[in-house]
Amino acid sequence: MAEHLLVDAQGPLLRVTIHRPEKRNALSRAVLNELADVFTEQAAIPELKVVVLTGAGDKSFAAGGDLRDLAQVRSEEQATTMSHEARRALDAVSQFPVPVIAALNGDAIGGGAELAVACDFIIAPPTSRIGFIQGKLNITTAWGGGARLLSRLPAPLALRLLTRSELLDAHAAQRIGLIDQVAEEGQTLEQCVEQFTKPMLAQAPQVLRGFKALALSHTDGLSKAELAEIETRHLVATWTHDDHWDAADKILNTRKSP
Repeated sequence: MAEHLLVDAQGPLLRVTIHRPEKRNALSRAVLNELADVFTEQAAIPELKVVVLTGAGDKSFAAGGDLRDLAQVRSEEQATTMSHEARRALDAVSQFPVPVIAALNGDAIGGGAELAVACDFIIAPPTSRIGFIQGKLNITTAWGGGARLLSRLPAPLALRLLTRSELLDAHAAQRIGLIDQVAEEGQTLEQCVEQFTKPMLAQAPQVLRGFKALALSHTDGLSKAELAEIETRHLVATWTHDDHWDAADKILNTRKSP
């Protein structure tokens, strides 16, 4: 039972909420361990299509690491252990077998920004901000977020954000490709998420898993031949699935209608 997370399974949609509003949803080691456990457990559910990861309240998606908790991490050994344990959580998010969407209910700062880019897509209201401001604490990114940012954006741009500890508003982040969609005027974050996920939820789960597997393999730097093999394997699995033939029959029957 997660103490700091709310886990709400709604059929093909899974919603995970970091529930520490009094701490601005700061990422303590306990929270990170719960994230790792929840995402690892939920990965086995075959009917899942989309995961939405968000925070409680309207101030912070995640205000970085919990400084009070992490103040106990002093030695090189402790810092290494902390980094490895946190990476387990963010890897469980990034390697989840279906798309994961970060819905920024508020600011994603430091470690919160690292968590956001571990997701496949980022959606935010115009009032949200995102920033890799670790440099202001005289540290580098701790949980794989720097490497993920360099994969997500052109390297010079990612390096600029990191070395300047830039804090971007949602529209500025969208312009450079860091945020995928910003809620329109008069549109709530929930409405924006619903609009963004609707086409995904219309897909069969095995199709989404196939595309996510291909994306993960591409990120891992596999060869063209290896990527082709993965793509072919998922094509064969989805082509021979009843869902494909049901969809094809509907189109064929529609075309036959006078």
